[in-house]
Amino acid sequence: MAATMSSLAARHIQNMSEATSLEPHWGYAERARPCTNDKGSCEYLDVVYHSHDLGIWYTGILWATLGAILFVWGIGRRLYPAPKADKHLPGPAEETLAVQGSVQRLKMSVSSYRRQFLLPEAFRPVFGRTTRLQVVILLALMGYLTIWSFVGIVYKTWITPVKKMEGVYNTRTSLGPWSDRVGVLAYALTPLSVLLSQRESLLSLITGVPYQSFNFLHRWLGYIIVVQSALHTIGWCIIELRLYQPQPTVGLMWIKQLYMIWGVIAMLLLFVLFVLSTPWAIRRFGYETFRKAHYVLAMIYIGACWGHWSKLNCYLLPALLLWFIDRGIRLVRTGLIHYNYISATSMGFRSAPASITHFPDAENGDVVRLDFVHPHQPWAVGEHFYLCFPQVSMWQSHPFTPLSIAGAGVNGLQQHSYVLRAKKGATKVLADIAAVSCVPEANEKTLEQTVAPTTPVILSGPYGGSIVEDVQPQTNILCIAGGTGITFVIPVLLDLIKQRRVPDRKVELIWAVRRDGDVEWIKQELDTLRRTSNRTNLNVRIFVTRENELDDVNLTSHRSERKKAFVEDKMAISSASSSTEEDQKVMDPRVGSFSVQHPTSVEGGSESRHPDLDRLVQQFLNSTVRGSTTVFASGPGGMISDLRSIVAHANSGAKAWKGSERHNVGLVCDDRLEW
Repeated sequence: MAATMSSLAARHIQNMSEATSLEPHWGYAERARPCTNDKGSCEYLDVVYHSHDLGIWYTGILWATLGAILFVWGIGRRLYPAPKADKHLPGPAEETLAVQGSVQRLKMSVSSYRRQFLLPEAFRPVFGRTTRLQVVILLALMGYLTIWSFVGIVYKTWITPVKKMEGVYNTRTSLGPWSDRVGVLAYALTPLSVLLSQRESLLSLITGVPYQSFNFLHRWLGYIIVVQSALHTIGWCIIELRLYQPQPTVGLMWIKQLYMIWGVIAMLLLFVLFVLSTPWAIRRFGYETFRKAHYVLAMIYIGACWGHWSKLNCYLLPALLLWFIDRGIRLVRTGLIHYNYISATSMGFRSAPASITHFPDAENGDVVRLDFVHPHQPWAVGEHFYLCFPQVSMWQSHPFTPLSIAGAGVNGLQQHSYVLRAKKGATKVLADIAAVSCVPEANEKTLEQTVAPTTPVILSGPYGGSIVEDVQPQTNILCIAGGTGITFVIPVLLDLIKQRRVPDRKVELIWAVRRDGDVEWIKQELDTLRRTSNRTNLNVRIFVTRENELDDVNLTSHRSERKKAFVEDKMAISSASSSTEEDQKVMDPRVGSFSVQHPTSVEGGSESRHPDLDRLVQQFLNSTVRGSTTVFASGPGGMISDLRSIVAHANSGAKAWKGSERHNVGLVCDDRLEW
């Protein structure tokens, strides 16, 4: 037994009893000076401590680089802000590019090149529906980390004797310093991973990029940390269970140490986090289960990392603080919205009572519309709120974009309107509640919606950023939506109504719905757009993908009078012919109009007809008189993927440099669900 303990003590190379001084090393154990071991062991220790010190410097350089990028980005946003939409309005005879000059043409050309090559999606089976720009940023980060993982390490092998055990040798290699290096990098990336996941995002505050745009990098940075931690663990398992002698005594004593127990716990938690974040697990257990488990497990994981190697808590403590600050700000913002601190007679936390309009749809999932007013500060077009339905669950909230725009209420009240499709989870329960408690207005065989009593809603937000901030007065607007994605683009059009009319500006809405009756979801907003269509040069084209004109005839007797009035009298919609020639007509950009079309092209089966987005976008671009174009889009993932390719193809940096504004086409899409 004494011999065993002696051999275990010998594997710890440093002899502290013979040291005359202890040399401190930040984030690592102190080194005994002078080294009294054999030459090979002393050389190995030199490499270990030198590579660790360099690794600490490299993590500092990593964070200094990130800080410099954010500093330059933030300063640049404030010194050179994008022109606002309420500034100079060009006259009819004014040549915009001549006034803007070569600098503006250069900016337009660079942005066109960027969209042309970086907007399409890349390696979808691996990265999902993600643009090339996001993938390029990820690959750059991976390359950066790969360099820091290997540089500054002396790669060599040392065969050293085990003290007091003749003929027994340790094999010491650079695997140890390298394993420590990737472990240090994994610790250093932890606060960045938390920053990328924040809803109350410091990164968004600095860069102006909405928090949801960082979800892709957060997810893949987590995968990088998993790989780094696994390599760190595998490396030290090889060292302690194979290269160090005698075995299995050394390995058994190593795994029983407290810091190793915490290391094993941290690795297990990280593996569970990884599995739960896969698309399979999210589909299997539900997004809410994943989200709650992710929060809890991530914090326990950071605590386990602290127990494993507390000398690097300089990375772990900020990660914990950032997490708690983010949650604290969320609670404060929700409290400020709902706590009535203005009226001394009715102070207290109050939810917003929302009226529910229920649109039954057994085939695709019921649609629910929420309408309520609440006193709080206005939000920007494109921002969204997280809604919690206490009647369903106090522990769930979901992001929804308001269909209304800020300032629509009176007496300081903000008008909120939301349209959501209830498929499963909390929204399905909400639709079921509405269906049970509603009083039907008509026979069940009709398509008329029913109206339910109010349900309490708790708001958190707004989140995201303005999507029209950089839109210039001469910019043409093309809004494309699929189904309930209409809530993302309608506020853009409602905001245009409040602006001055710009001659020759083209504005169009393309909305794909399954049924004719789906237009009832936003009847009030469509009525508003119809009344102002001539003033805003607005064209509205509604494509019905699951019904044809014969279906319309058969269903006429079953439609409600309210639906008929909306389609025939209120909107004065001319039902377009289903012929290809009619669909290919280009509307006059100077005259606003509404139309309902039933595409004849069949995609994906006889029952599903989708509009040809490539043709429609090209029609719109060809009909513009001047100015660049911005496409606002929200809908199914396949639609967004197609639009990214279409818009990328429509851009041309070379033609934009020559002065062709038509080839400077931007895309703003709702990417909250890419996570």
